[in-house]
Amino acid sequence: MGLALQLADRAAAEGEVPVGAVVLAAGRVVGAGWNHRERWSDPTAHAEMVALRQAAARLGNWRLDTCTLVVTLEPCPMCAGAAVLARIPRVVFGCRDPKAGFMGSLAHLHDFRGLNHRIDVVEGVCAEEASERLRTFFKALRSGN
Repeated sequence: MGLALQLADRAAAEGEVPVGAVVLAAGRVVGAGWNHRERWSDPTAHAEMVALRQAAARLGNWRLDTCTLVVTLEPCPMCAGAAVLARIPRVVFGCRDPKAGFMGSLAHLHDFRGLNHRIDVVEGVCAEEASERLRTFFKALRSGN
């Protein structure tokens, strides 16, 4: 999560919403990213999507079924969907997104035995640090700084 928080700081420095994401495989970083939506003029350039794409390219496989996604903010529906499609088995995130709340519902997918894919969701890792970055960013945005 430490690296994801550093990446969130890079996003904020570029005027992006401060979210950072890291993809781990066997304890090593295989993908990392921060929000680039405004800079790249790309609505899909969320931190998670950047990290997932990088991991897939590095591992030579879009199926990331041995990886863990670590992200500072609870993934939005698009990013959560990408994690499911990539077969990510574990998602670790910092603070909840009160507007999305998507990972909580994914965490309960395991209750439906008809599915062949399970996701272990861990939330609240460095939650206060991640939340503070978002509060600071949006406070400055509202004040015009």
